[in-house]
Order: sequence, then C-alpha cells, then structure tokens
Amino acid sequence: MPDADLLFRPALDLAGLVRSGELSARELVAASLARIDALGPELNAFVDVFHDEALAAAAAIHPGDERPFAGVPIAVKNNRAIEGKRLTFASDFTGDWTAPYDHNVVRRLRAAGFIIVGSTTLPEWGILPWTNTKRFGATRNPWDPARTSGGSSGGSATAVAAGMVPIAHANDGGGSTRIPAACCGLVGLKPQRNRISLAPEIGQSFLAVDGVLTRTVADTAAALDVLAGPEVGDAAWAPPPPEPFGATAAREPGRLRVAVTASPPLDVPVEPACAQAARDAGELLAGLGHHVEEADPPWQRPGLGELFTALFAPLVMGQVAAAAAMSGREPGEGDMEPLSLALWRRVAGMSALEAQGAAFMLERFARELLQWMEPYDVLVAPALAEAPVVLDDVDWDTGDPMGLFTRSAAFTPFTAVANVSGQPAISVPLFEHDGLPVAAQLFGRPAREGELLAVAAQLEAARPWADRRPPVA
Repeated sequence: MPDADLLFRPALDLAGLVRSGELSARELVAASLARIDALGPELNAFVDVFHDEALAAAAAIHPGDERPFAGVPIAVKNNRAIEGKRLTFASDFTGDWTAPYDHNVVRRLRAAGFIIVGSTTLPEWGILPWTNTKRFGATRNPWDPARTSGGSSGGSATAVAAGMVPIAHANDGGGSTRIPAACCGLVGLKPQRNRISLAPEIGQSFLAVDGVLTRTVADTAAALDVLAGPEVGDAAWAPPPPEPFGATAAREPGRLRVAVTASPPLDVPVEPACAQAARDAGELLAGLGHHVEEADPPWQRPGLGELFTALFAPLVMGQVAAAAAMSGREPGEGDMEPLSLALWRRVAGMSALEAQGAAFMLERFARELLQWMEPYDVLVAPALAEAPVVLDDVDWDTGDPMGLFTRSAAFTPFTAVANVSGQPAISVPLFEHDGLPVAAQLFGRPAREGELLAVAAQLEAARPWADRRPPVA
C-alpha cells in the first residue's frame, strides 16, 4: 500500500491493520511523519512535530493490542497541554512555556492507543475562524493554498485533509471544529456542552467543548466514545448515552422530522452555493424517507453578536489571564496581535454585571431556540456563509482589529448558536463548488449525539465523501 494512500484510510481501519499485524504501528507513524515533513513547508499545519517520541511510542505497540486506536497517529491542537511540550496558543506572549501535565483529552487519547505525532496551529488564542498568525504565519487549505483551512482548529483540519494524519484533535467555542471541517471537506462534530471534561484546568464551559476532525462519521463516533465523560471535580457534565455513540451511529435512525433553513442568525449575506447546500441536504434527507420542511428558527435577534462577544471574549481572554499569572505581567504592545489586545482591553473594562447579564440573555435565547426545535429531530442549515476566505484578505496586522472580528462573524454566522444552545451540531462535506468543499450543518436534539451521528452516517452512505482528495494531497 503506497504511503500516500495509507493516511487517507479511516482511523478505525488503520487500527485494525495494526491489530492484525498486517501493518506495524511504527510503519504507520513513520508514514505520517514523512507526510508531515513533505507537506509542512507548503501548508504549515504544525507548531511542533514529535519525531523521536512518536516512533518510540509506536514501537511499543504490537499486534493484538485491543485498544480502539492502538498505533494510529493523531495531532493535537496547540491549545491543549501535552506533558513536556510547549503550549503556545500561537501567541508570542506565552513564549515557549512547557506544559508539566497532559490535558484530559490528551490523556484519554493516549489511553485509547493513539500516537501523538505533533501539535497543530491555530489563530492566536483560538479567536478567529481562520489560521493566520503573527507568530507562526498562515496555515493553508490543501484544496486551495491561497485560502484558509478555517479556525480555530485550522492546523488540525489541514493535517487531516492533506493526509498527514487520519484524525486530529479539535475544539469548538463558536464553531472552531465545524468551520475548518467545512473549509477542508471533513466531518466536524461539536458534542453536547460538557460532554468532554476540560480537566484539569476548569470544571465546565458554557461555550467550549473538545472533539476531533475526521473523514468518516464512524471515526468521529468512535473517538467521541473515547473522549466522553466527566472527570472527578467537574462542576457539570452531560448525561451519559444509553449505549456507545458508535453503536447508535451505526444504525439507521428511523424516520425523522427535519427542518431546513438558509436564513442566518446574523444580518449578513449568504452565498448561493452555501444556501443551496442546506437545501440540497434537505432534499437528500427527504429522499431517504424523512419528513422535511422549510422552517426558519427564531434566531435573528438584535444585538445577538454583541451578547455572544460578551461571553466569548472572557472565555478566550481567560487563557491570556493564565499566561499573565505565570509570567508575572500583563500583555502589552508587541506581545499579542491587535485583535487579541483589543479583546483583552475590552474584557478588562467589562463589569461582572455586564458578563452575567449577557449570560442570562443568551440562556433565554437558548431556551427559546430549543423550544422552537421540539417538533423536529434535526435542523439543517449552511455550515458557512461563504467559501473559505482568501488569507491575504484577513491578515492579522490590521489597524481595525474589531472590524476584523466583525468580518469573522460574517463568514461564520451559523455556527455559534449551537455553542450558546449547548446542543450537538455537525458539519458534513456533502458537496463541492468551484473546486472547494461545501458543507451542510446539522443541529441535533440536546445530548443526542448518537442520533445526530446516525443521520450524518446515513447522508455519508448516500453521498460518500471520504475518498475525495484535495489537489495538494
């Protein structure tokens, strides 16, 4: 099997080859590292690559290893701690701080048998939906290197789409798993709020949850089974599923009620190809026997973007506060990009009442949205409002940082509502337009990721996407 083809196989298939002895873990990891080295200069997906450690870990895995992903290479976004490795958040302000511990998701990935081959790029502090930073430069989309691979999990998306790894870690506080999935033709699930523990740093998050980027729904479901569940001391956690997510995802979901909309939560234009992706996904679901109707959610509210910023900005700036506490000083000019510094100052000027008031209003919005969805099992919408943006058009070095932030919302108006509502949502790469992937986004019922994954798997079987290859790959 040529190395160029190997890393495009599903992660579960690769684990099976290692388990059977048909392929050694060391051969598999070596193929991954070779792809990373070959494509890295053009695509810039990695912060660090762990050549020696990854090969040593792979050499310790032998045929018959029953762990679900034993020997499979994976990359971890560089906003989660990996013991002994630098944790940068793509900011100069962090320096080369070395993490003395593994984050919960890293520990669980290791326990499942994954081999961590490196850490991937992100926009500074994970703020923007494109990955183009002062510290590490631009991460490029293998479908068109002039364009973004999305954000904030942009490096992970590029790594999977280009066949450097078969699966990569991601996380999502406003769309940061689903956006790069849509840009790069991958599967990107935002699980239910508090489904995956954020230990050891924090006990819960209103907006953010970890996950993975993959080529197949089955890989996503199996990885969720590995990552899901609370840790001791968590302040909140999602109710456990009645059975493994992978088992539910593998079954036909039955006849469902589906709503379809192309109307965005923000007053921004939606490109025709993106709107058509949602409508075509609805037609595909109707052809599969589901009841499908057009229905616009009550999600266009005055000031919604400002309310979201009042919660999102403290979330991302909390990372800056932690770095400031460790360094013994606050960031100044030159430590961070203009947008990061603008948000830092915005948060510093907020009162506790402002943040709490925004939380109350967004919680009310979430309840009303979920109540509206009660007659439906799935809501289908576009994943993005436009094609992946050209990187030169969204440079970090701007004299209008909040204008750049507003521009990001126009690119991704459909994603953040699921972070506010907490419900699961998934981006599926059903279509193409002008040589680029075009995704639909499916919103599911609260805490019912298994059923949402089953619908996504049904769409995948009807219109397969896993074998599509971007030109750079």
